[in-house]
Amino acid sequence: MISVPDITDSYFTNTRDCVEKDGDVHVTYAIFVRVPCMFAPRLAIEWLTKYAKEQNIHITIQTEYEEGDLIPAGEPLLYISGSFARLVECETLLLQRIGPAFVAALNAYYSCCELPDASFIAMGARHCAGWEMQEMMDYAASIGGFAAQKEKGAKGFINSANHATSHFFNQPKGAGTMPHAMIGYYNSTLKAAQRYREEHPDKPFIVLNDYFGQEITDTLEVCRAFPQEAAEGILSFRLDTNGARYLEGLDYNTSIEVIRRNAPEALKMHFTERELKALYGQGVSAASIWHFRNALDNAGFPNVKIVASSGFNATKCRVMKLANAPVDFVGTGSFLPAYWQDTYTTADIIRYGDEFRIKEGRKYLIERYKHADKEKKFSTIQIS
Repeated sequence: MISVPDITDSYFTNTRDCVEKDGDVHVTYAIFVRVPCMFAPRLAIEWLTKYAKEQNIHITIQTEYEEGDLIPAGEPLLYISGSFARLVECETLLLQRIGPAFVAALNAYYSCCELPDASFIAMGARHCAGWEMQEMMDYAASIGGFAAQKEKGAKGFINSANHATSHFFNQPKGAGTMPHAMIGYYNSTLKAAQRYREEHPDKPFIVLNDYFGQEITDTLEVCRAFPQEAAEGILSFRLDTNGARYLEGLDYNTSIEVIRRNAPEALKMHFTERELKALYGQGVSAASIWHFRNALDNAGFPNVKIVASSGFNATKCRVMKLANAPVDFVGTGSFLPAYWQDTYTTADIIRYGDEFRIKEGRKYLIERYKHADKEKKFSTIQIS
């Protein structure tokens, strides 16, 4: 296993060498993110707890927040106290586990709030740089989803696509049915659906329908082959139409007309170019969802559910809400921070022994600490 000195920034190890020789001191770190975020510290605290026990050291963690709280930009999130010589090498590894999760949680929260009647599934694993990031992002989705449930009455995130992270959503296993590759293997949407249902009768029955560019034709064929599942609302279809084409039966003009018939008020609103694509452009737009819903209803399948995927960040979810798009579920990984620099997190020492001091420009962190301590706002975790 790679040791902490091998993967922390080397100047922290250089500092430890000096401090161990010249006299250790008890310090307090203040940690903050430069953008608004949501309090999601569990993985960072779990890592620090494991490290403290391995090193046989005592650490105190103080915070004013609870999991799921919204936090303004620059506000101190955690105060961590302990031996300078033993804590200094932790900084790199600790910050890696804070910023990404805190920012992704807020993104997930905003998406769920925009579509409160849709259930979300975290499908961002393939966009992550390895397991640790995947775990952070799915954890963040759960925190953002739970906060939206609590504050806005939203359905929020109900699961992830992976078994290893499903516990964050209080589920025994991850959710998922079939990829495009399975349809390619059977060279038929219907055959893939039949084989999946035969092999996995107890799992959610969700069928991809865009492989051949015949979303409506193939969907209705599957519905007719599974009339009971369609009637009982067990059967769902995931719309994942490529952003370079329109859903079957649509083009630019007919997409606008679909919105005009189903959500006319949306055409009176001001949208950016990106938002207009989400409204009636190529790919999975509000127009394509409405067109698909209308086709199902007209064919006698009103209970079949719609799972929408492809780029469902908070902005796209907002457009869907304004267009009253009939979405039952959303599969998304777009709560991952689009701009990674937003996740950059900073730790500054605010106290050395009994003396408060910090570099110029960050003295407000000391004042925040003193005020919270005086008002007894802290909750405290002791790690030994």
